[in-house]
Amino acid sequence: MAKTSKSLSAAVSAEIKSKFDLNKFKSTKGLDKNVKFKEQEWIPLSPAFQEVSGVPGIPMGHIVLLRGHSDTGKTTALLEAAVSAQKMGLLPVFIITEMKWNWEHAAQMGLEVKLIKDDEGNIIDYEGNFIYVDRETVHTVEDVAAFIMDLENEQKKGNLPYDLAFFWDSIGSIPCQMSVEKLKNNNEWNAGAMSTQFGNSVNQKIVMSRKESSPFTNTLVAINKVWTAKAESPMGQPKMMNKGGMAMWYDATFVVTFGNVSNAGTSKIKAIKGGKQVEWGKRTNLQIDKNHVNGIQSRGKIVMTSHGFIQDTDKDKNSYKKQHADEWSKILGGGKFTIVEDEEDVTPVLYDAQDL
Repeated sequence: MAKTSKSLSAAVSAEIKSKFDLNKFKSTKGLDKNVKFKEQEWIPLSPAFQEVSGVPGIPMGHIVLLRGHSDTGKTTALLEAAVSAQKMGLLPVFIITEMKWNWEHAAQMGLEVKLIKDDEGNIIDYEGNFIYVDRETVHTVEDVAAFIMDLENEQKKGNLPYDLAFFWDSIGSIPCQMSVEKLKNNNEWNAGAMSTQFGNSVNQKIVMSRKESSPFTNTLVAINKVWTAKAESPMGQPKMMNKGGMAMWYDATFVVTFGNVSNAGTSKIKAIKGGKQVEWGKRTNLQIDKNHVNGIQSRGKIVMTSHGFIQDTDKDKNSYKKQHADEWSKILGGGKFTIVEDEEDVTPVLYDAQDL
């Protein structure tokens, strides 16, 4: 009897399904237009970066982290991306909370910047196809999130008709509102604010812009300050930790790590004559640690210069040397000079949690 009942139920179910139009049902519920993503586009970085990493650059519509210890190539990558974004017609939005920004360096890298001078010829401001804010405007993690959300809302209203490329330098360099109010820079509070403001809000809107239903595609590229946790056991290995907590790491679909885990791992390349020297390059490690865009993960060495990345080959370094030899020679007092490459700096960079 039970078997007959089961067979009858299956027959009825099959009959209902045969007459059911799933596409019509999805259409009535508005579920037929929310499945397709735009074709993936990239903000290109230098040929040297592409050669070492195996990827075109920065994926649009994603959360991208450029992380590593100080002076390992993060800002160089960020500026290369900003320059390319500007050339593509995207609107670069600089959020500078680290306060190490240099407009002259940005212009040297290729960013189109107009110098505004007073009657005496002194530079008083900078203008161009970009938006810029720093600690004078955004004081907390919550302020940064609110700023990004406000621009996206203006974009949605039609008041800002650009694809937006946010460039934040850097995570971990700014406290949360509670830390400010309590006059105590509490790392757990800061990490909690990052999780709430970005993990649950800003980041979701960024990745949703990849949908075909969105008229604009927005991208967030953030430099992530790091610290190195000591090994948990005598036989263990130190680990690179992200300042500001793990919220951005979890949401990031593309992560590039510069340098080594426990140290910068860079080596200086200098032009030397007598007692003078010009540091014109620095070799650094580059590794794609996370890539949920096209899956490619690679590692290699690259040379960062004040004009961008070049490949770590004699051909590329000699070519760069020829381009700038006269400039370096003048600084060194004229004549010939010697190129010297230092040994890799492997000085440990280890911090306890309270040093975040």
